Amino acid sequence: MEKIIYIIRHAETDLNKRGVVQGRGMNTDINAHGIKQAEAFYERYKDVPFDKIYTSTLKRTHQTVQKFIDRGIPWTQYPGLDEMAWGIYEGMENTEDVKLAYEDMMSNWSSGELHLKFDKGESPLEVKERQLEVLEKLIEKNDASTILLCMHGRAMRLFLCLLTNKPLYEMGNFPHTNTTLYKVKYDGSRFHIIEFNNTDHLIQFCEQD
Repeated sequence: MEKIIYIIRHAETDLNKRGVVQGRGMNTDINAHGIKQAEAFYERYKDVPFDKIYTSTLKRTHQTVQKFIDRGIPWTQYPGLDEMAWGIYEGMENTEDVKLAYEDMMSNWSSGELHLKFDKGESPLEVKERQLEVLEKLIEKNDASTILLCMHGRAMRLFLCLLTNKPLYEMGNFPHTNTTLYKVKYDGSRFHIIEFNNTDHLIQFCEQD
């Protein structure tokens, strides 16, 4: 059965605004700007006949798609969609030391060392393992042909690699901003990206803001 999946990143939080890494352990709210972003996304896509909503267990994803949830569309929270755990760096101010540690880890991952992780954090390989449950839900045969899925930046990069059968070290090829949209089609055997990093809904929002 063919399916269309709308995959979006959550709206802005105060930590996003400050450039602070949130991660799986930071259950933050979206801020006033994020509420407007969520509203802009809703206004643009409110007429899409979503059959199901999938989010992470973190409230910033719930808040981003709350207006869709309020319409009674069946909603499931999956831990597999939670953001990567950044361990000791979650919530830390973006100092030079933090930037250097982050850049070093990104370099390691890009080189294929996907087992590496920060202390008390998760590796890309570990995130992939918990995302497999969600992948199974996306491909199961049921009547859900149009799905709205809200998750997190780094986890979304990894999930898109998983869906499109690309190596995880290519995660950097999937740019994103808050409420960015990747529209994906499942043809019964493979996933294809049909809209890439779409932020058109934010253009009018920025004009009005």
